[in-house]
Amino acid sequence: MNRYVRNLSRLEFMVTFACTGNCKHCSQGGHSGTGEHMDAEAAARAVYGAAGKYNITSVMAFGGEPLLYPETVYAIHSAAKAMNIPKRQIITNGFFSKDKEKIKAVAERLVQCGANEFLLSADAFHQETIPLAPVMEFAAQVSRFNVRLRVHPAWLVSKEDSNPYNSRTNGIMAEFEAMGVAQSDGNIIFPSGNARKYLSEYYDAEQEYPNPYEQNPEDLQAICIEPDGAVLGGNIYRADILDILEGYEPMPHT
Repeated sequence: MNRYVRNLSRLEFMVTFACTGNCKHCSQGGHSGTGEHMDAEAAARAVYGAAGKYNITSVMAFGGEPLLYPETVYAIHSAAKAMNIPKRQIITNGFFSKDKEKIKAVAERLVQCGANEFLLSADAFHQETIPLAPVMEFAAQVSRFNVRLRVHPAWLVSKEDSNPYNSRTNGIMAEFEAMGVAQSDGNIIFPSGNARKYLSEYYDAEQEYPNPYEQNPEDLQAICIEPDGAVLGGNIYRADILDILEGYEPMPHT
C-alpha cells in the first residue's frame, strides 16, 4: 500500500461547480447556474474501489450545489451505504427547486439512498442571493427522517466577532432554531476567491492566513474528486481509483 495514503479514511466528491447562489464569501470565486458535473457511475465506482481496500469511514458530496445533479449524489451515497461507510454527508445550500413536491421527493430519495448527515449552508452570505423559504422547506422535509440535520453557517472573522454579516447570520440561525433545526459550529471564512475580493476590509493584507483545508501531503487522510473526475494528478474517468492512489506521490518542495 502506498505509504502516503495508508491512513485514507474520507472521500469527498465535488459534484459540480455550478451553484444556485453567488456568495461573496465563496472561496471558489464566482459560479454559474449550470456547468459540468460528475458522472454518477464513475463516482460510485470510486466509492466501491476505495472502500474495498481502505478503511473509509466518511463520504461527503458537495459543490457548488450538488443537488442540481441529484442522480450523482444518489449514486455516491447508495455506494457508500452498500459498503457500510458510517458517515454519509451532504453539504447543500438547500436551494435546487421552488417546487415543494420536487423538494419532498429529493429529500426522501436522498435518505433512501443512505445519506445520514445533512449540513445546510445558510447564513447572511447565502441568503443575499438565495431565498430562505425553499431552504426551510427542504429542512422541514429532511427533518421527517431519522437523520442528522444541522445548519452550517459561515462566520466572518470569528463566530463572536461583531459585524453586520454575523448579526444577520444569527437572525437566520434563530429562524431555524424555531423550527427545531440545530446549528453546527460552522466555519470561519478563509480569505480566498470571492472572499478576498469582496471582504478584504475585514482582513489584514499583511497577515498570512492558514488554509483550514490544507493537509499533510505525505499523510493524506481525505481526498477530493473534482467534477471532471480529477484527483491526485489522475482521473477516475480514465483510471481505477486504486491505481491513482497507488501512484500518488507528493509534489517535491520548492
